[in-house]
Amino acid sequence: MGKYKLFTDPLPNIPWQDKPAGAINQPVWRYTQNPVIGRNPIPGVSRVFNSAVAPYEGKFIGVFRGEQTNGVPFIYLGHSEDAVHWTLDPEKVHFVDENGKDFAPVYAYDPRLVKVEDTYYIIWCGDFYGAAIGLAKTKDFKTFTRLENPFIPFNRNAVLFPRKIGGKYMMLSRPSDSGHTPFGDIFLSESPDLVYWGRHRHVMGKSPEWWESVKIGGGPAPIETSEGWLLLYHGVSSTCDGFVYSIGAAILDIDEPSIVKYRSEDFILTPEEEYETRGFVPNVCFPCATLVDSATGRMAIYYGAADTVTGLAFTYVDDLIDFVKEHSVVRESDTEVGRQTSQKL
Repeated sequence: MGKYKLFTDPLPNIPWQDKPAGAINQPVWRYTQNPVIGRNPIPGVSRVFNSAVAPYEGKFIGVFRGEQTNGVPFIYLGHSEDAVHWTLDPEKVHFVDENGKDFAPVYAYDPRLVKVEDTYYIIWCGDFYGAAIGLAKTKDFKTFTRLENPFIPFNRNAVLFPRKIGGKYMMLSRPSDSGHTPFGDIFLSESPDLVYWGRHRHVMGKSPEWWESVKIGGGPAPIETSEGWLLLYHGVSSTCDGFVYSIGAAILDIDEPSIVKYRSEDFILTPEEEYETRGFVPNVCFPCATLVDSATGRMAIYYGAADTVTGLAFTYVDDLIDFVKEHSVVRESDTEVGRQTSQKL
């Protein structure tokens, strides 16, 4: 039993690699055989990144952002025995609407995969008069039913919480504009039925810290712990040569997840390796999924590298929570008082 309790199932076959002796500066370390999915993985797809995985029937399954050779991103299904070596289906995921009619998104990228009760939900960014959130559900990964768009455009980086809170579904998102958004804060919305969304709350915004001074956005589904909801997110900085995407971590209140309890002023992973600094979009580490073993506290983190390949990293939940708490800076803009003050200005 670890220092902090994890409200997740045991996952004895979680992928894992021990922390190397030289990795002392940050709580997260990379898989030495990265990338786990390289270029041109299947015919018609040139790059796979910013994708999500989950345990399924003793093995692993995932929804992957596949950049087609015509440049349009779409979602592909993948399977794995060990969550490291992946086989991707050659055909795009086929969606139907709630009446069983075919539904084909114009494009679909950066999917998240979250299990709530007995259903798996896929959340992605698609086209609805501009960038907007798409939502679908499945129980067997054979039939994928597209649900109504949760929000009006423009919005990205949406992720469901893995359980209802106060009887409501909860979703994080990052309202944006229609371009390569040079701004963005994380907001929380709730719904009784996945159709009607409201009670929107600001969670946290960009910060004075250089690595997240332009914008931030939600990453994998929050992880329920005895300390609160452990949230990984991406933070973006601006340089003379473009944006840099790093990974940060925060802890949200377990009953009111719009309240930030702790937020690390330091990133936990930033582009350093060649496959992260060189690619279609250089200098990107973008988290979309985690696997967690409640028995050992081990965590595997999947992230897109340079918008080109898929990387894997590891940590212990105890170590990550301790790191966030020890390096925490909760800013006035992340508190209810700060939000009320901002609204008055």
